[in-house]
Amino acid sequence: MDEKIRWLRMERQCFTEKADEAEYLRLYRDTQPGQNVYWNGFGQPPTLVFRADFDDIEFNRKRQLDRRLVKGRFAGGNLGWILPEDMELFAALYRKPLLRPTPEQTQVLELIDHAGPFNIQQLKEETGLLVKQLTPILHRLQEAFLIYEDQYDGEWDRGWYRFAEMFPDVKPERYTRTEALKLVLRRFAYRLVWFDVAMARSFYRLPEKELRAAVGELAAEDVLTASENGFLLRTDAELLKTYEPKPRRFVYALHRNDFLCKAYEHLLKERCKEVTQGLAYEHEPLQYLLIDGEFHGASLGHFRNNSPNDVNDIVCDLPDAKSRREEIIDAVCAVNFGRRTQRF
Repeated sequence: MDEKIRWLRMERQCFTEKADEAEYLRLYRDTQPGQNVYWNGFGQPPTLVFRADFDDIEFNRKRQLDRRLVKGRFAGGNLGWILPEDMELFAALYRKPLLRPTPEQTQVLELIDHAGPFNIQQLKEETGLLVKQLTPILHRLQEAFLIYEDQYDGEWDRGWYRFAEMFPDVKPERYTRTEALKLVLRRFAYRLVWFDVAMARSFYRLPEKELRAAVGELAAEDVLTASENGFLLRTDAELLKTYEPKPRRFVYALHRNDFLCKAYEHLLKERCKEVTQGLAYEHEPLQYLLIDGEFHGASLGHFRNNSPNDVNDIVCDLPDAKSRREEIIDAVCAVNFGRRTQRF
């Protein structure tokens, strides 16, 4: 990657200078939907790890409590947290209308419409359906933006409401998919500086054809400009002509739900697959290694629910990896509750 692009990206991601609350709010908006720490963050607020000069989990916990962050099912049906003022934008991107509801879906929806909110145990009692039957029904109604799961804290006993009751002013049809894509892709481009359609598809989990069409319109409008099989904001193309990069040395072990990991997920998975093929021990990627602004490896092992993960190996393709061995191991250890790696 071009050095200027790499270090401007690290600045925009707030890795080189940590974000205060004002900049964090802008960063979070541009990298929505936010997610919690992969596997070990169940029930926790979303986080942008290593980017804030304050505890952003607690900051976002307060935003959840105040409903300044709201929950939904977005990219690929995954749970995420967005700003309520962007609900129409994400409804345009991810809403799946319920065209042929099943009798059970209709039963649950009418019950919530007429007498909600209900938690899942109350729905079980009212409908006679099992929790394992109710869960996919609720998720499907949630994807249709017909109901809303009000998770304003970390508790499991959450109420399900009519979507219109919680968001009476939201009009899900306000934007077309292309209009919404053009808005979020501007944000995506700003925070990544350079991107290609494969990265946008990896993060947003939307059809490549639609992404290409939106990118094409932005290019035709002179918002984006082509650059080495990818795209830059036209304003960044001008900025980079005089930009002076400020290289730093750092190692961050990023969890798999991190914004950057999601944007590069298609490449990171393939690279991990190549270097772990045939290994006799468990080698699922636990975290990906961001070293001096680029991905250069992963920690491998086995996720555990109520105890530290098994860190079985660290793989790294840096030419001078051995000289930075302890720095890399310490970074992985720090995000695995002190668990040391068995191999390097």
